[in-house]
Amino acid sequence: MARKAYVSSVGFTPVGDHWEKSIIDLAVEAARGALKGSGVKNPGQIIVGNMFSAVGASQEHLGALLASALGLSGTPAYKIEAACSSGGAAFNVGYNLVRSGAVDSALVVGVEKMRDLEPEEVSQALAMAESAEYTQFVGATFAALNGLLARYYMEQKNVTRDELSSIPVLDHANAVTAAHAQFRKAITPEVVGRSAMIADPLRLFDCAPVGDGAAAAMIVAEGGASAGKGKLSEVLGGKIATNEFSIYERDDMLDFKATRDAFRGATAEAGISPKKLSLVEVHDAFSVVGALSLEAMGFSKPGEGSRDAKAGKYSRGGELPINTFGGLKARGHPVGATGMYQIVEAYLQLTGQAGKNQVEGAQYAATQNIGGVDSTSAVHVFGRSS
Repeated sequence: MARKAYVSSVGFTPVGDHWEKSIIDLAVEAARGALKGSGVKNPGQIIVGNMFSAVGASQEHLGALLASALGLSGTPAYKIEAACSSGGAAFNVGYNLVRSGAVDSALVVGVEKMRDLEPEEVSQALAMAESAEYTQFVGATFAALNGLLARYYMEQKNVTRDELSSIPVLDHANAVTAAHAQFRKAITPEVVGRSAMIADPLRLFDCAPVGDGAAAAMIVAEGGASAGKGKLSEVLGGKIATNEFSIYERDDMLDFKATRDAFRGATAEAGISPKKLSLVEVHDAFSVVGALSLEAMGFSKPGEGSRDAKAGKYSRGGELPINTFGGLKARGHPVGATGMYQIVEAYLQLTGQAGKNQVEGAQYAATQNIGGVDSTSAVHVFGRSS
Protein backbone atom coordinates (compact mmCIF):
# COMPACT_ATOMS: atom_id res chain seq x y z
CA MET A 1 0.00 0.00 0.00
CA ALA A 2 1.32 3.43 -0.93
CA ARG A 3 2.44 5.68 1.91
CA LYS A 4 1.73 9.37 2.24
CA ALA A 5 4.62 11.62 1.18
CA TYR A 6 5.30 15.20 2.23
CA VAL A 7 7.54 18.09 1.31
CA SER A 8 9.09 18.99 4.65
CA SER A 9 11.46 21.79 3.66
CA VAL A 10 12.85 23.69 0.69
CA GLY A 11 15.90 25.67 -0.34
CA PHE A 12 16.58 27.89 -3.33
CA THR A 13 18.79 30.60 -4.80
CA PRO A 14 17.61 33.79 -6.47
CA VAL A 15 17.32 33.40 -10.24
CA GLY A 16 19.73 35.56 -12.20
CA ASP A 17 23.37 36.04 -13.17
CA HIS A 18 25.54 34.00 -10.80
CA TRP A 19 28.90 34.67 -12.43
CA GLU A 20 30.84 33.87 -9.27
CA LYS A 21 29.18 30.49 -8.64
CA SER A 22 29.55 27.16 -10.42
CA ILE A 23 26.69 24.79 -11.15
CA ILE A 24 27.62 22.71 -8.11
CA ASP A 25 27.85 25.82 -5.91
CA LEU A 26 24.24 26.63 -6.81
CA ALA A 27 23.06 23.07 -6.22
CA VAL A 28 24.81 22.92 -2.84
CA GLU A 29 23.29 26.22 -1.71
CA ALA A 30 19.75 25.07 -2.49
CA ALA A 31 20.32 21.58 -1.10
CA ARG A 32 21.71 22.87 2.20
CA GLY A 33 18.61 25.00 2.64
CA ALA A 34 16.38 21.96 2.24
CA LEU A 35 18.56 19.81 4.50
CA LYS A 36 18.69 22.40 7.25
CA GLY A 37 14.94 22.89 7.33
CA SER A 38 14.08 19.20 7.33
CA GLY A 39 16.31 17.78 10.01
CA VAL A 40 17.21 14.90 7.69
CA LYS A 41 20.95 14.32 7.98
CA ASN A 42 21.20 11.40 5.58
CA PRO A 43 18.51 11.31 2.86
CA GLY A 44 17.81 7.92 1.38
CA GLN A 45 18.31 9.25 -2.15
CA ILE A 46 19.65 12.36 -3.88
CA ILE A 47 18.10 13.18 -7.26
CA VAL A 48 19.24 16.06 -9.48
CA GLY A 49 17.09 17.54 -12.23
CA ASN A 50 19.14 19.16 -14.99
CA MET A 51 18.86 19.62 -18.76
CA PHE A 52 22.28 20.50 -20.20
CA SER A 53 25.07 20.63 -17.64
CA ALA A 54 27.48 19.01 -20.14
CA VAL A 55 26.95 21.92 -22.52
CA GLY A 56 26.44 24.71 -20.00
CA ALA A 57 29.05 23.76 -17.40
CA SER A 58 31.20 20.99 -18.98
CA GLN A 59 30.00 18.80 -16.14
CA GLU A 60 28.08 15.57 -15.88
CA HIS A 61 27.78 13.02 -13.05
CA LEU A 62 25.94 15.66 -11.00
CA GLY A 63 24.41 13.20 -8.53
CA ALA A 64 27.66 11.85 -7.12
CA LEU A 65 29.30 15.27 -7.36
CA LEU A 66 26.54 16.86 -5.27
CA ALA A 67 26.56 14.02 -2.73
CA SER A 68 30.31 14.48 -2.27
CA ALA A 69 30.04 18.27 -2.00
CA LEU A 70 27.38 17.88 0.72
CA GLY A 71 29.50 15.41 2.69
CA LEU A 72 27.04 12.63 1.87
CA SER A 73 29.27 10.27 -0.07
CA GLY A 74 27.75 6.81 -0.09
CA THR A 75 24.21 8.09 -0.64
CA PRO A 76 22.62 6.86 -3.90
CA ALA A 77 22.55 9.84 -6.24
CA TYR A 78 21.90 10.47 -9.92
CA LYS A 79 20.66 12.95 -12.49
CA ILE A 80 17.29 13.00 -14.28
CA GLU A 81 16.93 14.71 -17.68
CA ALA A 82 13.66 15.52 -19.46
CA ALA A 83 14.51 18.80 -21.22
CA CYS A 84 12.82 21.77 -19.49
CA SER A 85 10.70 19.36 -17.41
CA SER A 86 13.81 17.86 -15.79
CA GLY A 87 13.00 19.40 -12.41
CA GLY A 88 9.44 18.09 -12.37
CA ALA A 89 10.56 14.68 -13.59
CA ALA A 90 13.22 14.47 -10.86
CA PHE A 91 10.65 15.33 -8.21
CA ASN A 92 8.30 12.67 -9.56
CA VAL A 93 11.03 10.04 -9.14
CA GLY A 94 11.66 11.14 -5.54
CA TYR A 95 7.97 11.22 -4.73
CA ASN A 96 7.40 7.72 -6.03
CA LEU A 97 10.45 6.34 -4.22
CA VAL A 98 9.20 7.69 -0.90
CA ARG A 99 5.57 6.80 -1.58
CA SER A 100 6.46 3.22 -2.50
CA GLY A 101 8.52 2.65 0.63
CA ALA A 102 11.81 2.26 -1.25
CA VAL A 103 13.29 5.11 0.82
CA ASP A 104 12.10 7.17 3.78
CA SER A 105 13.37 10.47 2.39
CA ALA A 106 14.62 11.93 -0.87
CA LEU A 107 16.46 15.18 -1.53
CA VAL A 108 15.52 16.55 -4.97
CA VAL A 109 17.53 19.42 -6.47
CA GLY A 110 16.91 21.18 -9.78
CA VAL A 111 19.80 23.23 -11.15
CA GLU A 112 20.90 24.97 -14.33
CA LYS A 113 23.82 27.25 -15.25
CA MET A 114 22.91 29.11 -18.44
CA ARG A 115 24.49 32.55 -18.26
CA ASP A 116 28.03 31.30 -18.89
CA LEU A 117 26.96 30.53 -22.48
CA GLU A 118 26.69 32.96 -25.37
CA PRO A 119 23.10 33.56 -26.61
CA GLU A 120 23.56 31.41 -29.71
CA GLU A 121 24.96 28.60 -27.54
CA VAL A 122 21.91 28.78 -25.27
CA SER A 123 19.69 28.57 -28.35
CA GLN A 124 21.54 25.49 -29.57
CA ALA A 125 21.32 23.87 -26.13
CA LEU A 126 17.57 24.49 -25.86
CA ALA A 127 17.10 23.06 -29.37
CA MET A 128 18.23 19.69 -27.99
CA ALA A 129 14.70 19.38 -26.62
CA GLU A 130 13.66 18.82 -30.23
CA SER A 131 14.71 16.31 -32.89
CA ALA A 132 18.36 16.48 -33.99
CA GLU A 133 17.50 14.73 -37.27
CA TYR A 134 14.69 17.03 -38.30
CA THR A 135 14.10 20.34 -36.52
CA GLN A 136 17.70 20.92 -35.42
CA PHE A 137 19.00 19.79 -38.79
CA VAL A 138 17.08 22.51 -40.66
CA GLY A 139 18.05 25.18 -38.11
CA ALA A 140 14.68 25.59 -36.41
CA THR A 141 15.28 27.10 -32.98
CA PHE A 142 13.03 26.43 -30.02
CA ALA A 143 11.81 30.04 -30.22
CA ALA A 144 11.01 29.58 -33.92
CA LEU A 145 8.87 26.50 -33.22
CA ASN A 146 6.94 28.37 -30.56
CA GLY A 147 6.62 31.34 -32.88
CA LEU A 148 4.95 29.10 -35.47
CA LEU A 149 2.67 27.75 -32.76
CA ALA A 150 1.77 31.27 -31.60
CA ARG A 151 0.95 32.43 -35.12
CA TYR A 152 -1.27 29.40 -35.68
CA TYR A 153 -2.97 29.95 -32.31
CA MET A 154 -3.66 33.63 -33.02
CA GLU A 155 -5.07 32.91 -36.46
CA GLN A 156 -7.14 29.85 -35.51
CA LYS A 157 -8.57 31.33 -32.31
CA ASN A 158 -8.68 35.05 -33.29
CA VAL A 159 -6.35 35.99 -30.43
CA THR A 160 -5.12 39.59 -30.52
CA ARG A 161 -1.64 40.88 -29.74
CA ASP A 162 -2.85 42.49 -26.49
CA GLU A 163 -4.51 39.26 -25.40
CA LEU A 164 -1.33 37.26 -26.06
CA SER A 165 0.55 39.76 -23.88
CA SER A 166 -1.69 39.19 -20.86
CA ILE A 167 0.19 36.32 -19.16
CA PRO A 168 3.61 38.05 -19.30
CA VAL A 169 1.96 41.17 -17.83
CA LEU A 170 0.42 39.09 -15.03
CA ASP A 171 3.76 37.38 -14.34
CA HIS A 172 5.64 40.63 -13.99
CA ALA A 173 2.99 42.05 -11.66
CA ASN A 174 3.42 39.05 -9.35
CA ALA A 175 7.22 39.19 -9.48
CA VAL A 176 7.44 42.74 -8.12
CA THR A 177 7.22 41.41 -4.55
CA ALA A 178 9.08 38.11 -5.13
CA ALA A 179 12.59 38.39 -3.69
CA HIS A 180 14.01 35.47 -5.72
CA ALA A 181 12.57 36.62 -9.07
CA GLN A 182 14.88 37.60 -11.92
CA PHE A 183 12.78 40.55 -13.16
CA ARG A 184 10.89 42.47 -10.48
CA LYS A 185 9.34 45.20 -12.60
CA ALA A 186 5.75 45.55 -13.76
CA ILE A 187 5.09 45.89 -17.49
CA THR A 188 2.14 46.78 -19.73
CA PRO A 189 0.72 45.08 -22.84
CA GLU A 190 2.27 47.89 -24.86
CA VAL A 191 5.73 47.03 -23.52
CA VAL A 192 5.29 43.41 -24.58
CA GLY A 193 3.89 44.31 -28.01
CA ARG A 194 6.69 46.78 -28.80
CA SER A 195 9.62 44.71 -27.54
CA ALA A 196 12.14 43.25 -29.97
CA MET A 197 10.89 40.59 -32.36
CA ILE A 198 12.30 37.13 -31.57
CA ALA A 199 10.25 34.77 -33.74
CA ASP A 200 7.16 36.35 -35.28
CA PRO A 201 4.75 36.92 -33.58
CA LEU A 202 6.69 36.27 -30.38
CA ARG A 203 8.55 39.26 -29.01
CA LEU A 204 11.19 39.52 -26.32
CA PHE A 205 8.66 39.90 -23.51
CA ASP A 206 6.71 36.85 -24.70
CA CYS A 207 9.75 34.69 -23.91
CA ALA A 208 11.20 33.48 -20.62
CA PRO A 209 14.69 34.84 -19.94
CA VAL A 210 18.03 33.07 -19.58
CA GLY A 211 19.24 32.70 -16.00
CA ASP A 212 21.09 30.60 -13.42
CA GLY A 213 19.49 29.04 -10.37
CA ALA A 214 18.82 26.04 -8.17
CA ALA A 215 15.85 24.93 -6.06
CA ALA A 216 15.51 21.92 -3.77
CA ALA A 217 12.94 20.07 -1.71
CA MET A 218 13.08 17.31 0.89
CA ILE A 219 10.42 14.63 0.49
CA VAL A 220 9.70 12.56 3.61
CA ALA A 221 7.42 9.64 4.41
CA GLU A 222 4.46 9.83 6.73
CA GLY A 223 5.51 9.10 10.29
CA GLY A 224 9.22 9.32 9.49
CA ALA A 225 11.70 10.66 12.01
CA SER A 226 11.84 13.99 10.14
CA ALA A 227 8.13 14.42 9.43
CA GLY A 228 7.50 16.53 12.52
CA LYS A 229 10.42 18.98 12.26
CA GLY A 230 9.24 21.59 9.79
CA LYS A 231 6.05 22.73 8.13
CA LEU A 232 4.66 20.03 5.86
CA SER A 233 2.82 20.03 2.56
CA GLU A 234 1.40 16.71 1.41
CA VAL A 235 2.19 15.49 -2.09
CA LEU A 236 -1.26 14.31 -3.10
CA GLY A 237 -0.54 13.20 -6.65
CA GLY A 238 1.99 13.34 -9.46
CA LYS A 239 2.02 12.13 -13.05
CA ILE A 240 4.19 12.45 -16.16
CA ALA A 241 2.81 12.09 -19.68
CA THR A 242 4.22 12.47 -23.20
CA ASN A 243 2.89 13.74 -26.52
CA GLU A 244 3.86 13.04 -30.13
CA PHE A 245 7.41 14.34 -30.02
CA SER A 246 7.26 17.27 -32.46
CA ILE A 247 4.32 19.61 -33.01
CA TYR A 248 4.17 18.89 -36.76
CA GLU A 249 3.50 15.21 -35.99
CA ARG A 250 0.32 15.94 -34.04
CA ASP A 251 -3.29 15.85 -35.21
CA ASP A 252 -3.89 19.18 -33.47
CA MET A 253 -0.89 21.37 -32.64
CA LEU A 254 -3.01 23.39 -30.21
CA ASP A 255 -3.86 20.34 -28.11
CA PHE A 256 -1.38 19.99 -25.25
CA LYS A 257 -2.22 16.33 -24.76
CA ALA A 258 0.70 15.55 -22.44
CA THR A 259 -0.36 18.30 -20.06
CA ARG A 260 -4.01 17.26 -20.24
CA ASP A 261 -3.21 13.62 -19.48
CA ALA A 262 -0.71 14.39 -16.71
CA PHE A 263 -3.09 16.87 -15.07
CA ARG A 264 -6.01 14.46 -15.16
CA GLY A 265 -3.84 11.68 -13.76
CA ALA A 266 -2.39 13.81 -10.97
CA THR A 267 -5.74 15.22 -9.83
CA ALA A 268 -7.28 11.74 -9.98
CA GLU A 269 -4.47 10.34 -7.84
CA ALA A 270 -4.90 13.28 -5.45
CA GLY A 271 -8.62 12.57 -5.24
CA ILE A 272 -9.65 16.20 -5.64
CA SER A 273 -11.59 18.19 -8.20
CA PRO A 274 -9.58 20.78 -10.16
CA LYS A 275 -12.13 23.31 -8.90
CA LYS A 276 -10.63 22.94 -5.41
CA LEU A 277 -7.20 24.20 -6.48
CA SER A 278 -6.20 27.47 -4.83
CA LEU A 279 -3.37 28.22 -7.27
CA VAL A 280 -1.45 26.73 -10.18
CA GLU A 281 2.17 27.28 -11.20
CA VAL A 282 2.04 27.13 -15.01
CA HIS A 283 4.93 26.48 -17.41
CA ASP A 284 4.83 29.62 -19.55
CA ALA A 285 8.21 29.50 -21.28
CA PHE A 286 6.43 31.46 -24.03
CA SER A 287 3.15 33.37 -23.72
CA VAL A 288 1.41 30.97 -26.09
CA VAL A 289 2.55 27.96 -24.03
CA GLY A 290 1.03 29.46 -20.90
CA ALA A 291 -2.31 30.00 -22.65
CA LEU A 292 -2.42 26.53 -24.20
CA SER A 293 -1.46 24.96 -20.88
CA LEU A 294 -4.38 26.63 -19.10
CA GLU A 295 -6.68 25.37 -21.83
CA ALA A 296 -5.29 21.83 -21.68
CA MET A 297 -5.90 21.68 -17.93
CA GLY A 298 -9.49 22.78 -18.49
CA PHE A 299 -9.33 26.13 -16.71
CA SER A 300 -10.07 27.99 -19.96
CA LYS A 301 -11.97 26.95 -23.06
CA PRO A 302 -9.94 26.49 -26.29
CA GLY A 303 -8.73 29.90 -27.46
CA GLU A 304 -9.70 31.62 -24.21
CA GLY A 305 -6.56 31.23 -22.08
CA SER A 306 -5.05 34.61 -22.91
CA ARG A 307 -8.44 36.33 -22.87
CA ASP A 308 -9.23 34.95 -19.42
CA ALA A 309 -5.85 36.16 -18.16
CA LYS A 310 -6.54 39.62 -19.60
CA ALA A 311 -9.92 39.65 -17.83
CA GLY A 312 -8.22 39.00 -14.47
CA LYS A 313 -9.27 35.38 -13.92
CA TYR A 314 -5.70 34.28 -13.16
CA SER A 315 -4.45 37.30 -11.21
CA ARG A 316 -3.38 36.83 -7.61
CA GLY A 317 -6.75 38.08 -6.38
CA GLY A 318 -8.69 36.38 -9.16
CA GLU A 319 -10.65 33.15 -9.49
CA LEU A 320 -7.52 30.97 -9.85
CA PRO A 321 -4.17 32.64 -9.18
CA ILE A 322 -1.32 31.41 -11.39
CA ASN A 323 2.44 31.96 -11.32
CA THR A 324 2.24 33.58 -7.93
CA PHE A 325 5.95 34.52 -7.82
CA GLY A 326 6.24 35.55 -11.47
CA GLY A 327 6.24 32.30 -13.44
CA LEU A 328 8.91 31.46 -15.99
CA LYS A 329 8.67 34.88 -17.62
CA ALA A 330 9.53 37.00 -14.56
CA ARG A 331 10.76 34.68 -11.80
CA GLY A 332 13.01 33.21 -14.49
CA HIS A 333 13.56 29.91 -16.27
CA PRO A 334 16.85 28.14 -15.43
CA VAL A 335 15.52 25.22 -17.40
CA GLY A 336 16.53 22.15 -15.36
CA ALA A 337 15.56 23.92 -12.13
CA THR A 338 12.23 25.43 -13.20
CA GLY A 339 10.03 22.52 -12.13
CA MET A 340 11.61 22.59 -8.68
CA TYR A 341 11.11 26.36 -8.35
CA GLN A 342 7.42 25.77 -9.06
CA ILE A 343 7.26 23.11 -6.32
CA VAL A 344 9.13 25.34 -3.86
CA GLU A 345 6.64 28.14 -4.56
CA ALA A 346 3.64 25.83 -4.08
CA TYR A 347 5.14 24.70 -0.75
CA LEU A 348 5.64 28.29 0.40
CA GLN A 349 2.03 29.11 -0.45
CA LEU A 350 0.56 26.08 1.29
CA THR A 351 2.64 26.55 4.45
CA GLY A 352 1.87 30.27 4.71
CA GLN A 353 5.43 31.38 3.97
CA ALA A 354 4.83 33.31 0.73
CA GLY A 355 5.03 36.75 2.33
CA LYS A 356 3.65 39.53 0.15
CA ASN A 357 2.87 36.95 -2.54
CA GLN A 358 0.66 34.85 -0.28
CA VAL A 359 -2.63 33.57 -1.69
CA GLU A 360 -4.96 33.85 1.27
CA GLY A 361 -6.46 30.59 2.47
CA ALA A 362 -4.49 28.44 0.01
CA GLN A 363 -5.43 24.78 0.52
CA TYR A 364 -4.40 23.00 -2.71
CA ALA A 365 -1.86 23.80 -5.42
CA ALA A 366 -0.75 22.25 -8.71
CA THR A 367 2.49 22.62 -10.66
CA GLN A 368 2.87 21.97 -14.39
CA ASN A 369 6.35 21.59 -15.92
CA ILE A 370 6.86 21.05 -19.67
CA GLY A 371 9.76 19.64 -21.70
CA GLY A 372 9.85 20.51 -25.39
CA VAL A 373 6.62 21.88 -26.86
CA ASP A 374 4.46 19.77 -24.52
CA SER A 375 6.48 16.70 -25.54
CA THR A 376 6.72 15.84 -21.82
CA SER A 377 4.61 17.25 -19.02
CA ALA A 378 5.03 16.66 -15.28
CA VAL A 379 2.13 17.69 -13.05
CA HIS A 380 2.00 17.49 -9.26
CA VAL A 381 -0.75 18.31 -6.78
CA PHE A 382 -0.09 19.43 -3.20
CA GLY A 383 -2.23 20.02 -0.16
CA ARG A 384 -1.94 21.99 3.04
CA SER A 385 -1.09 19.58 5.84
CA SER A 386 -3.41 19.68 8.84
